[in-house]
Amino acid sequence: MTIEAPAPTQAVRYVAEAGAPRYLTSYIARRAYREEVQHPPVVHGVQGVIDVHCHAHDGQQDALDLAKYASASGMRGLLYKSIVGRARPAESVRKLLEQLRRWADDSGVEPIQAWAGYNIGSGDELVSADEVRKQIDDGVVAIWMPTARSANTIHKIGGPPIWWDKSANPRSHTGPLPWEEARRCGHYLLDEHGKLKQQVREIFHVVADSGIMVSFAHASHPEVYAMLDEALRLGLKRALVDHPFSPFVDLSVDEMRDLASQGIYLNFTFDEISPLLGVDPYQMHAAIRAIGVEYVTLSSDCGEPLFPNSVEAMRLIRGYMRAFGLTNEEVDRVSIHNPAKLVGLDQA
Repeated sequence: MTIEAPAPTQAVRYVAEAGAPRYLTSYIARRAYREEVQHPPVVHGVQGVIDVHCHAHDGQQDALDLAKYASASGMRGLLYKSIVGRARPAESVRKLLEQLRRWADDSGVEPIQAWAGYNIGSGDELVSADEVRKQIDDGVVAIWMPTARSANTIHKIGGPPIWWDKSANPRSHTGPLPWEEARRCGHYLLDEHGKLKQQVREIFHVVADSGIMVSFAHASHPEVYAMLDEALRLGLKRALVDHPFSPFVDLSVDEMRDLASQGIYLNFTFDEISPLLGVDPYQMHAAIRAIGVEYVTLSSDCGEPLFPNSVEAMRLIRGYMRAFGLTNEEVDRVSIHNPAKLVGLDQA
């Protein structure tokens, strides 16, 4: 089923059957909804915090203004999972930092640090290991496996059909596609034997050689556990599962605990507890309590205009976790110290 878009100012909505999960409509709405780029003010309660998953690509929060806001609020750093100029994200971040330092000198503010991430599956084909190596050599500090264009995402919530049909309406969005069709339209990391494809294994080798962070992103459970095996075999120290409560990843607490016990970080996000996904913040707190804080991080996953800006989101998610029972030391561990390890500031 494909939904044709209404006027550009309106969100394209998938009309699900009564009782369907809220994420089916919310993901389509938040992708379609756009307004003016956010230019945030200053908040408190985020001193020293590092957000390892924020967005600032086209139509989202302004990357430089976000960096200024984070600096004025006392944050330590931002890892831009996406940023305008995604073909060379590290170059985009370098230009941002040059502008940020000039502003900070004039304003008397200590500037944050900032880093770039790179997604191997944002195009029609998975990139090569050589391209990943070039991006790392250029300064990228984190690699994401496929996200929106993964087969798992398209199976769960659908996607813009223009991704796989260049003649489609660019403002259309499908509903969830059957698994086999989603595999044809999206990226899937496993071969016919259920093993990681050679290309993906080569990318993991490049990541292992560099020692940088890798996110399992929107992978299905079989993909997650195949990547886990490869990460353990290669001795990766900075591997993580993003938004484990999201409809894409959808891990049980026992599965989260199992991954953390093997040295894989669980990166909980404001996205999960936002009205768009609606996870009970208490459930997130309870999961962290069950897992322990050694391999847990908090991040925003914000940027789209239906979310608060990333700095405010970090204030909120830290506040929720503290309100439900994490100690100040535990909250700092998962939002300051563990993220510092992932971006290479502190040794793991």
